[in-house]
Amino acid sequence: MAAVTTDPEPERSGLKKAIGRRTLLVFVVGDVLGAGIYALVGEVGAETGGAIWTAFTLALVLAVFTAFAYAELVTKYPRAAGAALYVNRAFGQPFISFMVTFAVMASGVTSASTLARAFGGDYLSVFVDIPIVVTAIVFLIVVAAINFRGISESVKLNVVLTVIELAGLLLICLIAAAAILDGSTGVDTGRAFEFKEGEGVLAAMVGGAGLAFYALIGFEDSVNVAEETKDPGRDYPRALFGGLAVAGVVYIAVTILASMAVPTQTLSGSDGPLNEVAKVGPLAVDAKVFSAIALFALANGALINMVMASRLLYGMSNEGILPKVFGTVHGGRQTPWIAILATTALAMILVSTGDLGDLADMTVFLLLGVFIIVNISVIVLRREDVDHDHFHAPTAIPIIGAIVSLALIVFETEGRIAVRALFILGVGAIFFVVSWFAGGRERAQAGGAG
Repeated sequence: MAAVTTDPEPERSGLKKAIGRRTLLVFVVGDVLGAGIYALVGEVGAETGGAIWTAFTLALVLAVFTAFAYAELVTKYPRAAGAALYVNRAFGQPFISFMVTFAVMASGVTSASTLARAFGGDYLSVFVDIPIVVTAIVFLIVVAAINFRGISESVKLNVVLTVIELAGLLLICLIAAAAILDGSTGVDTGRAFEFKEGEGVLAAMVGGAGLAFYALIGFEDSVNVAEETKDPGRDYPRALFGGLAVAGVVYIAVTILASMAVPTQTLSGSDGPLNEVAKVGPLAVDAKVFSAIALFALANGALINMVMASRLLYGMSNEGILPKVFGTVHGGRQTPWIAILATTALAMILVSTGDLGDLADMTVFLLLGVFIIVNISVIVLRREDVDHDHFHAPTAIPIIGAIVSLALIVFETEGRIAVRALFILGVGAIFFVVSWFAGGRERAQAGGAG
């Protein structure tokens, strides 16, 4: 693979270039860190056993394969539409491009909906008892207001929230380490190397990796702000791999120490598993302290997901795959306000109709399907040259990435989740057909030609 030395000047758009190299790295780290580690540690432990870290490590390795594909494509085509743009250029089929657009957008909104429901759950209940759906809807309105305010404001808030959530995870490591050194009640260092009874080591790791994968998705969201990045050709590969490395190290440290400090059954039985760690040992903190940190982490993840989803609709509108109205940019704020309203409305519907676990599983299912097509697109687009330097992934990597993603769908997805996710995709297919017969044929053909 070659290092990127130059950056093309993308087609001019109405979006403001405000994201620098360091901010982009923080954006990726902030998107990967968050609800997965704050909410799913116990769930992964229930599948894997005390060796929770092995499932997160396997999930990290699997995520890196697809990160190579995104690193090549975003530096080759540094535009806002992300995966949908790559598939559109690779296959030129309006229906395929539309469905990938819909799947990515739906996964982003579904993920944000997951975080919105988590925000209204056990962590918030430490402070106030409000119905989850009500809290989630108000939360989404606030996120939409920040998103509308501007990309500069969004990424600056992302930096602050990322620092807070990273500090929270480091605090958990410190608390757990102190409990281990102190020999507090319930501490067992050997527990971090124990696997679920009745399961082989590999089966236990793979079973937990399916859930842990949710904690590592998010790196793909950053490609949708390519047009708002100052130097995407140089900065994206560093941000993608650097962000995954930072998140991976933090996750492994947290899961090893948490498993040693708190019994697996305690972690798996809690909706706020890291709160269980925060209250053990000599450095234990009040539940409200860590709950506040967790709420900031959830808010950060939701904001990034909604930024991604709205930019995706904006970008594909410009590609002719979605109606032009989604490409409307507010004259004063320079943000895609129609796309923001549309994605927020969809998120409100989702938080009103699905629970946290199902929404998380649906997010993974939708993204794995996208990852398969994106990895294939890398190979197909090798036939197309561009007039600037860009990152090159080793040819075998995207092939492995496609196979791995398919294997996770086949072996790790429950039938109930697959049916619900396919229903959402079916709605997208119906929307495409309606758009086609309502006068969208010319627009779709123009998108295929691009």
